[in-house]
Amino acid sequence: MTENENSEAQPEAPESTPPRGKGRFWKFFVALCSSIILVGFIGYQYLEDEFNRPANTQAQETINIHVRPGMSFAQILELLENSRLIRNPGLFHLQARLRGGAKSIQAGVYELKASMTPRDIYRHLSEGRVARRTFTVPEGYNIREIARTIQRVNLASEKEILRLSREPSFLLEMNISAPTIEGYLFPDTYHFPVGVTAKKILGFMVRTMRRKFSPALRKKAKAMGFTIHQTLTLASIIEKETSLGSERPLIAAVFINRLKRRMRLQSDPTVIYGLPHYDGNITKKDLRYDSPYNTYLYRGLPPGPIASPGLESIKSALNPAKVKYLYFVATKDGGHQFSRTYREHRRAVNRYQRK
Repeated sequence: MTENENSEAQPEAPESTPPRGKGRFWKFFVALCSSIILVGFIGYQYLEDEFNRPANTQAQETINIHVRPGMSFAQILELLENSRLIRNPGLFHLQARLRGGAKSIQAGVYELKASMTPRDIYRHLSEGRVARRTFTVPEGYNIREIARTIQRVNLASEKEILRLSREPSFLLEMNISAPTIEGYLFPDTYHFPVGVTAKKILGFMVRTMRRKFSPALRKKAKAMGFTIHQTLTLASIIEKETSLGSERPLIAAVFINRLKRRMRLQSDPTVIYGLPHYDGNITKKDLRYDSPYNTYLYRGLPPGPIASPGLESIKSALNPAKVKYLYFVATKDGGHQFSRTYREHRRAVNRYQRK
């Protein structure tokens, strides 16, 4: 045995233990953090629940809220609260601030309901889901019919549309050298936000017409000796004379052939447009009514369009069929019989217009 083996084993030093006060601190710290996390989670859940809870789940009434440019977020909140669309403006404000606040809210008229969640209301406001109205202007509508169509969707009054359509300063702004805006409002389906002005509606419709009247069509009109105004005038007569696309180039050919021969156009729709009252049946007395639109009395094109022509009628006015027809009469199937001579025309009239 060695000396080390004979010596007694030395006792191991006991492990050090943390002070009792320091252990309590860590337990308290962990408990505090857990409590904060729990409270935070509960608070977050509460905010989310409130943001998804409608003010009135049974409400069906639509309420218009007009957010005007420059309105503060406090003013917007007041609008929502006074309209009873939200129950807790403070919580709505907090949620909105977390998502961008008033800076992301867009001006306009909004259609909201108390049955919508605050989240949906905020989405409508921040994404600019303003209330919109849609209307369709068919080919061949005149300005009065268009004005009534716009009024029916509550975008502007018929009276305001008609007033603006004759206002010299507005016509000058639209670069229209005519007494009215008739014929310059392109027939189409339009979507406008609620609160839009009548001026913006008509201005957009005029600009739509100018876009549709392409550079190629302008070049064609110039080559034929027509201005845009004259083209729209002729196209509007074609539009009112037939609803059949296949006949439009033939109708155009008849009127252009008559213009070249200095013959009166003798178009019933132009006479009707100039009448102060029309009951749906044109009479011989109507054909004698003295109006610049009476193409039975006056040669050449009338002073302006009698309706809004569609693109096909505009194209037909500039691309007439290569025929020598000078006359046409309505047939019983909705079409027309075309003739080159007056004798042929009389036979067609006797055949198709006989009672």
